Amino acid sequence: MTLTTAEADKLLADHFAPWVQDLGLSTVETGERHAVLRLPWSDRLAREGGGLSGQALMAAADTACVIALSAARDGFGPMTTVQQSTTFQRAVLTQDVLAHARITKLGRRIAFLDVTLTPVGAEEPAAHATTVYALG
Repeated sequence: MTLTTAEADKLLADHFAPWVQDLGLSTVETGERHAVLRLPWSDRLAREGGGLSGQALMAAADTACVIALSAARDGFGPMTTVQQSTTFQRAVLTQDVLAHARITKLGRRIAFLDVTLTPVGAEEPAAHATTVYALG
């Protein structure tokens, strides 16, 4: 049984640091091995030059992974990001971003995920991340 979007949003409110909550992330979709979160555009998240900061994109990717893993594991549990590698492919200007996290391998103690970060309405992603999590 996977998490509903409302249950996933409750996890965001209950288990994440205030600064992550300040990003305004919301759950768009959850599935057996994936989650999609929406990062709303905010001038507060823009860097010099007007592009969405890489730090905000990386935090959105990391958070989407936690929700995907919680959906796959029937709820939130202890987990730690072991590795995250992000490539930035183009700037995001004044657009919300969808972070689509997909589990590529889920073991008992470790998980691997792939994340695409795509501006709403765009066909090409703005960034791509791969992550590894240790599961408790």
